[in-house]
Order: sequence, then structure tokens, then C-alpha cells
Amino acid sequence: MFPSYAELHCLTNFTFLRGASRPEELVERAAKLGYSALAVTDECSLAGVVRAHVAAREHGLKLIVGAEMVFATGKGRGEGDTALRLVLLATDREGYGNLSTLITRGRRRSKKGEYALVLADLDDGLPGCLALLLPGAAPDPEQARWLKARFDGRCWIAAELLLGADDDQRLAALETLSRDSGIPLVAAGDVHMHTRARRALQDTLTAVRLKRPLVQCGRNLFPNGERHLRSRERLARIYPPELLIETLNVAERCRFSLDELRYEYPEEIVPAGETPASWLRKLTEEGFRWRFGAELQKAQPKSPSPLAGEGAPGWGGHFTISQKVDLGKARALVEHELALIAELRYEPYFLTVYDAVKFARARGILCQGRGSAANSAVCYCLGITEVDPARMEMLFERFLSRERNEPPDIDVDFEHERREEVI
Repeated sequence: MFPSYAELHCLTNFTFLRGASRPEELVERAAKLGYSALAVTDECSLAGVVRAHVAAREHGLKLIVGAEMVFATGKGRGEGDTALRLVLLATDREGYGNLSTLITRGRRRSKKGEYALVLADLDDGLPGCLALLLPGAAPDPEQARWLKARFDGRCWIAAELLLGADDDQRLAALETLSRDSGIPLVAAGDVHMHTRARRALQDTLTAVRLKRPLVQCGRNLFPNGERHLRSRERLARIYPPELLIETLNVAERCRFSLDELRYEYPEEIVPAGETPASWLRKLTEEGFRWRFGAELQKAQPKSPSPLAGEGAPGWGGHFTISQKVDLGKARALVEHELALIAELRYEPYFLTVYDAVKFARARGILCQGRGSAANSAVCYCLGITEVDPARMEMLFERFLSRERNEPPDIDVDFEHERREEVI
């Protein structure tokens, strides 16, 4: 029997133009090879973990959530051996949140498709996360000391042996770095594809990323196809057994699962002194008076919605009354919906959508709710939709029901030229 193994460094095709395999392919292959766990560690991204999570449940494989990141050190532009390269792995819910925050911070500092992180971003040691140092060609003791000071007891040096001509010297240098720094070594594979057969695709992706013909990529291409999920038998011939065993110790500490997540709505959508339920009712009642009040029985109401905010161009001004409103039916619909929303505790969801629509309307950004939300009297009162359910016979349960046990889908279209303002 060959020792078990957990791969701790693996990119998917969600690391654009680097990873050459889909998350599902990587999970299926790792399970087939008898791995104990697989870490999906796309570069400054969690984009691949959802599909990997679904596949891991299907194949009975433990999934570790993490990310590969590069930190500028002040010695250069944050590239090559001047940069600090880490794999960060979430151990629990707190760690996942901290990792997500770090990714957001790096992405917001740069233009779309890029990110920028500096050493100061890890001054707090990123609680709830483990760190794997990915040393450059010449391992830097200063990087190891810096990492240990912030992740003491939670960091490793990744030994990624890929059948290079200098593997023996590489391992010896990493063992020296480990002894001098007090950071243990652990095996890892720098995985970019699930099988060796994807190497041609991976080379092509590299050429596209570099915007060069393939024949001109030279040493920017990997020298061989070893960056795939290798069999445990093969790994046992390459790595000392203690480095393979250490992968299991790292994996054991990573107990976070996406199953723990529940959507957490922003708290600022509810004013002080109110609850989500009381605030939603107040807004709905205000909208009910606007939509169905006696002054709105005229053919062309002149005043805009009180929900629109100052400067909004006549929200509701296009609304025309074509028949007398059945206020009893409208009231019954609103009360029925509010009761069901309260039972399922979906008030924050409605308030979040209302907040986005109010923001857009206050800035004159055209928007319109559509789809099954048109079945909702509450959405109508909140100004999210313009269809009055009291005037027609529509199936409310298509919009919201107990049986689905999930918040309804409120689709809102924003004018495309200003959509980014709302986002």
C-alpha cells in the first residue's frame, strides 16, 4: 500500500489562462487516485470552489478551500523571486471570511482581472487560515522568518518536486530552510491539470496569456507535464514519506465546508430601533398608500413615489389607472405576503433589493423589476415592480413558497450604461 496523500496546491481553469482542467475533472481524478483531500487554490480567487464542492460531495472527497497569492515585498514589482508567494487555506468559517476579505481587498486595488497585495495585508496573521510558503528558485530565509512571525504553528514550506534536473539539490535547500526557520516541510504538486494529457492545452493557454506564438514562449512553458495529479505510487517514489504524511496533518486542520455558509445580509439596511420585519412593514405600508391611496385614483398622478428619493424623474408618473382598484383584494395580498415573508424570515432579502432600487432611482438610473416578482404585491408597494397583482390572477407561489425553502428570485434590470454604478 502506498501512503495516502492530500494535494494542497491546485489551480483550476478559473485561474484564467493558467489552469487547464475544470474543478469537476480535478475532483474526480483525485478521488480515483485515492487522495484523502484536494485543496482548490485558484490565484486570488474562490471562483472554482463551488463546482469543486458539488463534485467533492458526489465523489466522497474532502475539499479544502484556499487560494494562491503573490505579495509585493518592496524589492520589485511583486514578481519572480522578489515576491512572496503563498497558498492560504481556510480552516474554519472565520478563516474563510478573512480569506474572502483579503481577496476582495487585493482585487479592488487593481483593474479588473488583476490584483495587488502587500506584506502589510497579512500583519494580523489572517486568523483561521494556514499558510504554505512557495519558495522561489533561490529560497529566501527572510521570507520564511517573516512568515513564521505571523503564522507561527500555522505555516509550512511547500516542497514541490516536479522531476527537474535539480530535484535533489532543491529538496536539500528546502530542508536547510526548514531547519533554519523552524517551519516544517510538506509535499505539494503545483497542479495545473488533472492529467498529463492536458499539457498541450496548458502550453497553449500560456502562449495566449503571454500574447506570443507558442514557439516563442521558450522557458515560460513548463519543462514537462508533471504538474498534474500524480498517482500515490509515483509520489512515493519522489517524496520522503514524512512529507506525504504531513499533507494529511495539514488537511486534518482544514475543517471548513461551504455547507456552513448562509447568506448574511448587510445590517445597515435596517435603521436603528427597527427590526427587518418592522421596517419592511413600514416601507410596504408607505408604498401601499402611494399605490392605492385615494389621490392615486386619478388618471395621471403628478407626484412621484415617496420612495424614489430626491431627484428621481417621476417614479410612478407613468402609472395609469384603468379601472377602480379593489383595495380589499390588494390589502389581503399584502398581508398574506408579509406573513409568509415573516414566517420564512426573508425580510432582509426584500430590503436589500429595495435598497438597490432606491439607490438607482435616486440617481436617475433606469431600472425595472421583472419576471416572477411581478406576482408580488409587496414588490409592487416597494416600487420594485410596476405590475399590480390585485388587478389580475397570478400564482404567487411561483414567486415565493414554503416548499422551495429559499429566498425568491427578484430580477431587476438596470440600464446597461450605468449598471456598474449600482454594482
